Amino acid sequence: MKNHGLLLLISGGLIFMGFSEPKEFTFTAKLDNSNQKYMELLPDNFNSAEKHDLMLALHGHGSDRNQYAKDPRGECKGARDVAEKYNMIFISPDYRAPTSWMGPKAETDVVQLLEELKKKYKIGKVIFVGGSMGGTSVLIFASLHPDLVDGVSAQNPTVNMVEYNNFLDAIARSYGGTKTEKPEEYKKRSAELNYKNLKMPVAITTGGKDTAVPPESALRLAKLLKELEPANILLLHRENTGHSTNYKDTVEALEFVIERSKNTGKK
Repeated sequence: MKNHGLLLLISGGLIFMGFSEPKEFTFTAKLDNSNQKYMELLPDNFNSAEKHDLMLALHGHGSDRNQYAKDPRGECKGARDVAEKYNMIFISPDYRAPTSWMGPKAETDVVQLLEELKKKYKIGKVIFVGGSMGGTSVLIFASLHPDLVDGVSAQNPTVNMVEYNNFLDAIARSYGGTKTEKPEEYKKRSAELNYKNLKMPVAITTGGKDTAVPPESALRLAKLLKELEPANILLLHRENTGHSTNYKDTVEALEFVIERSKNTGKK
């Protein structure tokens, strides 16, 4: 019997069962000709002649493409395991690591990466997942490009960049200025303010004791999406947890989005 997503440590190296070993790729960003990297994991039984759904995973603040490709923490391993279970292509990009917050450059890179992946492979549904900054970023991207996203699973995100007050220096660098200098950029990148674009299945996990990315804005978004399309939103709020999502909730959230996306969307 195949052991889905099993990680073994052998002779100091990571052996991935169920997925190919992560491979690093580089593309040249059309925006500024910079080299942008991403990690790719393919199912063991991958067949390039067949259509495969895609899971695109966005890392948290201070990290890079390797987090979702290799980290054993619940959010990351859970995402890999679900992708392997559903025979998906798994991609984890830098998207202007380490402090992206889905600014304009990162947004443009992700659009380009999706275009290049669709030329390289036969892509079916496109599912986005991310935690913390990554959870924030997947919702930003989905609200800006709903035509490119079939489902979103966001772990511990903020969805209102206008009111969010942590990591302000990093966010200002990514957005090209402060809230005062670039107010429209912060509004544009606030999924709560653009929630009507989030018509795809969405799952959100939050922690009541999270101080790094407080849950209030995400809870408001979940309520708005419930009014928009009740069957397409799953909220897993754990009142006694902080800034993390465990393996079980990660898997539940992603499987909800994937299963719902089968009955909705463009493809």
